[in-house]
Amino acid sequence: MPLEEPARLAQELASHGYTADREAITLLAGADNPAEALLLAVEATPEDALKLTAADVHDALETRSPAAPGDDSDHGRRDPISSDENRETDDDHAPAAKAAKRAASGAKTSVESSTDEGSAPSTEPSTGDDPSVSTGTTMSKPAIDRGDVPVETKGSASGRSADPALRSLEIGNNMTGRSTGTGEYGDFVTTFRDRYKRLAGKLRGRINHRNATALEASPGGGDAGMVGMVSDIRSTTSGHWLIELEDTTGVFPCLVMKDKAIAGLVDELLYDEVIAVDGTLSDDGSIMFVDDLYFPDVPRTYEPSTADRHVQAALISDIHVGSQEFMADAWNRFTDWLHTEDAANIEYLLIAGDMVEGVGVYPDQDEELDIIDIFDQYERFSEYLKQVPGDIEIVMIPGNHDAVRLAEPQPGFDEELRDIMTAHDARIVSNPAVVTIEGVSILMYHGVSLDEVIAELPEEKANYDEPHKAMYQLLKKRHVAPQFGSHTRLAPEEKDYLVMDEVPDVFHTGHVHKLGWGKYRNVLAVNSGCWQAQTDFQKSVNIDPDAGFAPVLDLDTLDMTVHKFS
Repeated sequence: MPLEEPARLAQELASHGYTADREAITLLAGADNPAEALLLAVEATPEDALKLTAADVHDALETRSPAAPGDDSDHGRRDPISSDENRETDDDHAPAAKAAKRAASGAKTSVESSTDEGSAPSTEPSTGDDPSVSTGTTMSKPAIDRGDVPVETKGSASGRSADPALRSLEIGNNMTGRSTGTGEYGDFVTTFRDRYKRLAGKLRGRINHRNATALEASPGGGDAGMVGMVSDIRSTTSGHWLIELEDTTGVFPCLVMKDKAIAGLVDELLYDEVIAVDGTLSDDGSIMFVDDLYFPDVPRTYEPSTADRHVQAALISDIHVGSQEFMADAWNRFTDWLHTEDAANIEYLLIAGDMVEGVGVYPDQDEELDIIDIFDQYERFSEYLKQVPGDIEIVMIPGNHDAVRLAEPQPGFDEELRDIMTAHDARIVSNPAVVTIEGVSILMYHGVSLDEVIAELPEEKANYDEPHKAMYQLLKKRHVAPQFGSHTRLAPEEKDYLVMDEVPDVFHTGHVHKLGWGKYRNVLAVNSGCWQAQTDFQKSVNIDPDAGFAPVLDLDTLDMTVHKFS
C-alpha cells in the first residue's frame, strides 16, 4: 500500500497522544475508509489506554459500525478526535499531511558491502586489513513544504513494539557537574600527571622502563627504555629525528635515525602524547638511540562486544539548527523514516554535538544565521527533536558550536538549556563520554582535535576526505585530543577525561562535516557527516560537507548501513 496512508494515520494518532503497534496501523490503512476506521478504533479503546493494538482495531472493525446520525450512545473513550464539532479542518492538518508526503518519498538507500579499510561517500573503496561496513546510494529529492513542526511524539507513531525492559544504557566518563579546575598552573600539572600515569601504565610492560633521572645517572652504553610524554620533536641537520620525552622526573633526549624502519612513525607523533621507546644509550649516557617506538594503542587481539538481540542505533552529528543552511527537508525525511517499518529496530539515537549553529563561532557568522538568538536556536532544535519517535532513547553531547565552554572536556548543557531541550527526556552528557548500549561501548567525541591531527600528520595518514583515518590515530594514542595549545583547548581537571582507559567497541565523532568509517583493529570508527549544506565560510576554507546522512549500526553484529536523506 502507499506509504502516505500509514504515515498519515500515525501522525494523526501521535498528535492526540496515541501510539499503535505496526499491525494496528496496517489494519487501519487497509480498511475501506481508513479515517472512519481510525475513529471507530479510538472510540472503542478503553479510557485508560494510550496504545491501540491490532486486537483493538480488529474488534472495532468487526463489531462496530459508524454511529448513525443522532446516536448519542457512549462509545468508550471520549476525545476531540471523535467529535465532529471539534474536528480540525484540512488546513489544521496541513503539517501532518505534508509529513506524510515526505514519508511517501522514501528514504532508505540501497546498501552494498565492501572490503576496504574505510569508506567515504565520494571515494572508491581502498584495500586494507579490516572489512568495511557498508555504503549507500543517493536517493531522490522530493519537494518539501513543511509547516510547523509537529507536537512531541508520544511513543512511536508507527507502532514500534520494542520492549523497554530489554534495553540497557549506561553513561561513563561523564564529567558534567564534576568540574574542579580553576585554570591555575597547578591544575594543568595535575591533568598532565594523570594522563601520564594512566597511559604509562599501558606501556611499561613492553619495555624495561627507567625514568629520566635514572637514565641521566646511567654510566652510558647498554640497553635502555623509557615511557614519556612528547615534549619536543625536531630534525637534525643530518635528517635524523630528536624526540625529547618527559616524565615526572625530568626530560631525556631520544634519537631516531632516519634509516630506521620506525622513522616513519615519527610523522605520526603529536606533542603531549605518551609513548614508549626502547634502544641503547650512547657511550656517555647523554642520549638514547631508539630501536623501537610504541603507542598505547588498541591490542591486536581486541574483540568487541555485541548485543544479545537485533537492535540498532542511529549515529548522527552536526545538525546546526539556526543556520540558513540547516537542511530541514532532509531532517524531516529522516525523522519521518524513523516512524516506518524499515526503522523499527532503531531504538537509540546518538548525537555527537553541534545541535545548533551557535553565535559568534566564526567571522561574519551572523550573516549566515536564520535564527540569531542562541536560546531561540535551542528552542527550534527541541521542536525538531520532537519529530523523533518517542520510544527512541536519545543521547547527546555538546560540540564547539554549542553553548558550553570551548575547552575540553565540555560538560553537558546547563539547567537553562536543559529546561529548553526536554523533548523525549534526552540524556545530555559531556564531550567526550562513553555510552554503553546493551553491552556495546560507544565512545562519543565531537571531534575538534581531528583538525589538529589532519593538520599535523601526512595526508595519507589523516585527511578530511577520510576522517576515520584521523580517528585511527586517536585510537592508537588512546587519547581523543593529545596535543595541547593549538586548535584544541584543554580545561584542566583532577583527571584527564580525554584518555581512553578502555578500548571502545565503536568510536563516533563529528565536527569535520565529512562522512567516513572503517575498522581499526576491530574498533569501528564512524564520522557521521552533518545536516548543514555548505556555508559561505565553508566555501572560503574549501570544506565540501557530506550532509543528510544517517549511519545506522546493528548492535548485535556491529555491521553498519548508511542512509541518505538529502
